[in-house]
Amino acid sequence: MMRILIGAVAATLLISTAAFAGQTEGLIKEIDKDTLTLTLDDGKSYKLNAETDLEALKPGMDIVIAYDEANGENIITDMQLPDSDSTE
Repeated sequence: MMRILIGAVAATLLISTAAFAGQTEGLIKEIDKDTLTLTLDDGKSYKLNAETDLEALKPGMDIVIAYDEANGENIITDMQLPDSDSTE
């Protein structure tokens, strides 16, 4: 029910063919609402989409992120919170 999927950015995958796509998993360390940046416990930062429900994201949550690397930034294209995935 609380599964968070960001499909709006998925369309940019078709445009940014030269970008590196990756996936990572970790604990949320920090969320910067001003710069729309999410930092994981490994110290790496990822740019959030402006339409992301920031209220649903909390430090300490386990998260799986799919991202594109473009212009030196990791831009989130999709994310899932595994803890909330138990109810379909």
